[in-house]
Amino acid sequence: MINVLLFIADGFEEIEALTVVDVLRRVNINCDMCSLGGIYVKGAHHIEVKCDKVIDEIHRDEYDAIVLPGGMPGAKNLKENEKVIDIVKDFYKNNKIVSAICAAPIVLKEADICSGNKMTSYPSFKEELKYCTYVEDIVVEDKNIITSRGPATALYFALKLVERLGKHQEADNLREEMLLKFVEKSIKQ
Repeated sequence: MINVLLFIADGFEEIEALTVVDVLRRVNINCDMCSLGGIYVKGAHHIEVKCDKVIDEIHRDEYDAIVLPGGMPGAKNLKENEKVIDIVKDFYKNNKIVSAICAAPIVLKEADICSGNKMTSYPSFKEELKYCTYVEDIVVEDKNIITSRGPATALYFALKLVERLGKHQEADNLREEMLLKFVEKSIKQ
């Protein structure tokens, strides 16, 4: 079983976090939502989510990838948590997937893994990522890092995670089932 750890901190962007959880679970990838404290966490738009785990309960070696959703002050709260930073550094060093969307690449900066890597973020965080090679694509991959722009790119970000976790056919099937191919075709017309 593939296991993914998705950190959720108070003020997280709900679309980014829950889209990833939903997409991963649709293809039978275990995705544990993990809080920094209590089991319930309130998002940036006041949606309260019940997490599966609390950071003190996890065993990092059981996970294949880590996901950091954006939102403020959610990304700031992740960035200021020493355990999160330590886990991000460990995953990066051990070539496990490290992914961040929207404001969350600031967590990667705090973990000192930006330098020389291609990344993207929500536009207003571009200056904070000046040590990376900044790219303004929907999803950016470099080595074992995946980054994306924001709420509107969350589905593409989640599907890229599915692909990187080895489920290419499942990702393509989801594009069809979730009507993403239909929308993209309609936009081109």
